[in-house]
Amino acid sequence: MSTQLTVKGQVTIPKRIRDELGLAPGTSVDFAVNREGDVVLHKVAPARGKSRKAPADRFEAARGKADVKWRTQDLMALLRG
Repeated sequence: MSTQLTVKGQVTIPKRIRDELGLAPGTSVDFAVNREGDVVLHKVAPARGKSRKAPADRFEAARGKADVKWRTQDLMALLRG
């Protein structure tokens, strides 16, 4: 499996590898070069106190976070008036 290096020196980790290592957006990774010259990618364990599981998507992350006290009629009156 191969990928191309961008002008900025970035690569996309193939989905199969991301799934195998459990890599989600925001996950820290570590790169190393072994004796044979192969690049090795390791998932970095979260620091203590930061063991929060990453949400499945950005909408799931926002779900239940709003603290809206407006009622529909109050909001409509504010927007219209």
